[in-house]
Amino acid sequence: MTYALELVDLTKRFGDKTAVEGLSLALEPGTFLGLLGRNGAGKSTTLKMVTGLLKPTSGRIRVLGMDLEADPLAVKRQIGAMPEDMALLDMLTGPQYLRFVGRMYGLEDALIDRRRAELFDTLDLAPGPNTLIADYSFGMKKKAALCAALLHGPRILFLDEPFEGIDPVTSRTIKDILNNLQQRGVTLVLTSHILEVVERLCPLIAILDEGRLKGFGSLDDLRQGGESLEQLFVDLVGGPQKEALSWL
Repeated sequence: MTYALELVDLTKRFGDKTAVEGLSLALEPGTFLGLLGRNGAGKSTTLKMVTGLLKPTSGRIRVLGMDLEADPLAVKRQIGAMPEDMALLDMLTGPQYLRFVGRMYGLEDALIDRRRAELFDTLDLAPGPNTLIADYSFGMKKKAALCAALLHGPRILFLDEPFEGIDPVTSRTIKDILNNLQQRGVTLVLTSHILEVVERLCPLIAILDEGRLKGFGSLDDLRQGGESLEQLFVDLVGGPQKEALSWL
């Protein structure tokens, strides 16, 4: 089988600090993975490595059967990424930015504009024609970043905290988009601290802690006692019990 994503002993160190250590997992095409962990667990570092933004210290990454290190451009043509910091070009308008992104993928301007209009309409993103991204609200920037990730029709999509700062109506729209993509065979990897969203959306779960994989599998297999995802997460990650605040 050609996996959509295969990580083999993936490790990333920053000086003396190990952000990700010995991470190995494989995703079949059409998988929807929820990647969970506390702040600093290695989630964003992992996504930056698999999208080519960070070079691993060691290990191997294969995306859709292609080795990322050997053929990074071929891999990047097939993936979409929405990083947590969004990485937008603030001094462009939204349409200008998507023109730039679309041309990077070799799309014709007419196709870019048609897809951009459809994405903007679906996500209810309607900035003024001359409004720079720098003047967008946080939620509008999130929507613009998602549009850029989807514009070229990726076969695998990486989303880092896509629901942060998003209103409930748009959140529902994004969930519908992601579910439709999975039904069409797109592979999705999502990080979120909103465990209720992950529990509803993601049939497959991976839990990182201090850069190591603590749990990987379907939610039903992982929570054999029928506990909630929150309880499973706490059980796997652990952490000291804290005393109640003395004045409360």
